[in-house]
Amino acid sequence: MKTARRQFLSASVTLGITGLVAGPAVLGADAKEPGSQKEKKEAPEGEEDVSPAEDLMREHGVLKRIMLIYGEAVRRMEANEDLPPKALADAAHIIRSFIEDYHSKLEEDYVFPRFGKANKLVRLVTVLQEQHEAGRRLTDVTLRLATAEGLRSANDRRALSNSLRQFVRMYGPHEAREDTVVFPAFHEIVRGHEYDELGDAFEKREHELFGREGFEGMVRRVAVIERSLGIFDLSQFTPRS
Repeated sequence: MKTARRQFLSASVTLGITGLVAGPAVLGADAKEPGSQKEKKEAPEGEEDVSPAEDLMREHGVLKRIMLIYGEAVRRMEANEDLPPKALADAAHIIRSFIEDYHSKLEEDYVFPRFGKANKLVRLVTVLQEQHEAGRRLTDVTLRLATAEGLRSANDRRALSNSLRQFVRMYGPHEAREDTVVFPAFHEIVRGHEYDELGDAFEKREHELFGREGFEGMVRRVAVIERSLGIFDLSQFTPRS
């Protein structure tokens, strides 16, 4: 438990500091950044495995980076600057495939039901489930309007901007509540072999859907989008005065 708690706190601090530094920009200053941590799950025998909570929190990092891309898209639309529709569409496709169809489904299939069974955080988990569904509806709008034609229409641009804003506004608090309340409590109600087995189940589903690269492949895809928008270099967001 002490080791797992140290892992959880370390991951939380890392995510928190990175978000504060990046602001409305994106995370990641090094093209080789996808790597070390996720590789633990595929490391040779004897190395430390990644826990289910840590796995889910890393995936929140992908979500956060897409939210920052969404923020850049909104900024460009409001400033009447060029916005490549492919960049936004690719970001929304990552949300649909990696976050909604994979990450959120893990929570819905493995995490949320255990809170109902334990009669803990039931109201919170209900809200989180409702927000998953709301997020899927917003992604439907984004995928439909993130096109060259959609960006040329003033009405569609407003609807698209509104969809992106609502998504970011909801998922910021959503993921923060999961990281600070749900995942620590999840480890309290699921212990021992069952907790380890969940880590194996998460890894199996990830590889089934996304191949062996999994998380790291998604981080590389996010970095490509960030570069296309000129917001990959983390140092550009450091205050100089």
